[in-house]
Amino acid sequence: SVLPKPLRSFFPQSAHMGKGGKGKGGGGGYPWWEHLKKGGKKGGDGQDPYDAAPAAPSARPKTSGTTLQKKLESLENASYPAYKDLMGAPWEMEGCGGCQIIFDRVQGDPYAPASWVHVRLPSSTANFPKEYVSKSRVRNVALCDFITRVLADMLRGGTGVDWTQTVSGGGWSGSKGGDVTVEAPGQYVLARTSVVATTEFVEARLTISLPARGRSVEGYRAAEIIGGLMDVVKKSLHFDALNQDALRKHILSVEDQEAARSQLQELGLVAFVANGSVLPRKSGVDGRPMTTTDDPNLVLFESPPSLAVEITVPNAGRLTGMGIRKGVTMIVGGGFHGKSTLLQALQVGVYNKVHGDGREFVVCDSQAVKIRSEDGRFVGCANISPFINNLPFSRDTTTFTTSDASGSTSQAANIVEALELGATALLIDEDTCATNFMIRDAPMVELVAPEKEPITPFIQRVQPLFKDQGVSTIMVIGGSGDFFPVANTVICMERYRASDVTTQAHEVAEKHGRLLPPYVPFPAEVASRVLLKEGLAAGGKGSA
Repeated sequence: SVLPKPLRSFFPQSAHMGKGGKGKGGGGGYPWWEHLKKGGKKGGDGQDPYDAAPAAPSARPKTSGTTLQKKLESLENASYPAYKDLMGAPWEMEGCGGCQIIFDRVQGDPYAPASWVHVRLPSSTANFPKEYVSKSRVRNVALCDFITRVLADMLRGGTGVDWTQTVSGGGWSGSKGGDVTVEAPGQYVLARTSVVATTEFVEARLTISLPARGRSVEGYRAAEIIGGLMDVVKKSLHFDALNQDALRKHILSVEDQEAARSQLQELGLVAFVANGSVLPRKSGVDGRPMTTTDDPNLVLFESPPSLAVEITVPNAGRLTGMGIRKGVTMIVGGGFHGKSTLLQALQVGVYNKVHGDGREFVVCDSQAVKIRSEDGRFVGCANISPFINNLPFSRDTTTFTTSDASGSTSQAANIVEALELGATALLIDEDTCATNFMIRDAPMVELVAPEKEPITPFIQRVQPLFKDQGVSTIMVIGGSGDFFPVANTVICMERYRASDVTTQAHEVAEKHGRLLPPYVPFPAEVASRVLLKEGLAAGGKGSA
């Protein structure tokens, strides 16, 4: 039989991974695994440690004639509020293995925010292996993430596998109502509520924009939408319908990333960057990995020999890469040579990524925080006295409040707030910092005496932060060598290749008379604040 035109997008002519569906340019989505294959777009041998090439998922027949669909058809041309009748008891979807649809909230009119529904399938029907569901939290998170990606891609008209490509046209998201959506994940594998998998059930939570003609119910179209949704459910919430090899790779990769990150502390590291990692992205607005098609000069990361360490993970085995030791690390180099690219990879190293991202084994201390200045931000009762004190008119900085912080004040507040929350590593790029917060050179100190300057520059606090608080710092610095004496490690990026120049940096600092600043212990006490509900204003600013 021929499917109704609105439903054809659920069943592409070709269901091969990344080659079917409705990717950009009509040529299918981006095949995310290709740059891992031998001779693929990543470069090198590109051998995949998780083995086996994926196979195409199987198609499923259209669902029709369920009690819910008959109910929707009976509402044809009724006034829109009649949809409210769908709320209450779960709707049993006959012929779908015990599947239920529950309407949590139904929109009041066609122009209101979409309705909330969740689809629940018994575990006995979903049939996901217990080792994926309940062996560990990280495996469960990876499983739910995988299901969410497949579900989101299918609802957009894709094949259910190629989730690195935004699918355009023909999907289930139209401009005339009838949208069925689930939030599509990006490159990071995070704990979400979009899909929940337990030993008892698997549940997907979606929004449906219930269709209307004017303000009247389009019951037959709504029934058709539910049928299409159930077809997607059969191909995303059933283990047997998924690409099981791709699922396995996804879960094992995430498990390995978590294992690598968990070893940093005992190895005395704040971060690890595996050899062969792809650090550059396709663009500033596209988080997928760059390939040699995007730029033939793509350089894979390689650790300097002096910083090389090995980490062993349970599935991929032994990994070699650059270990960034605890302490103060500087990343230097010329403009456009990869300093910020390395730091950007490190700052998302607190997250696990999808298999094939290229930065899977760029892992960072889970308590690392990126710090920058934020002119104009609100600061509420923050103790910024370690960095800013002796204000005019004796204004107190131990409980400092302002609705319009300067660059230096905002950066100070960001650091003390990070310490409040237990940060053990700070990531800083001078491009996004307040210059007067970071450093004061000798001529400025001579002109404006220290007792007249309220700001204690970060260069004087970075080593005490580590020695007294155990907080490491990784900084991208391209404009001042004054930081050389305080750096325990200096990494130079040249044409996207890293080298260890610690010894040379210290020699240069000594040659030019750059000395360690006087050591002043970092205050031991870290403020503790409680967010006040009444302090949350509609404008987005709050107080503590």
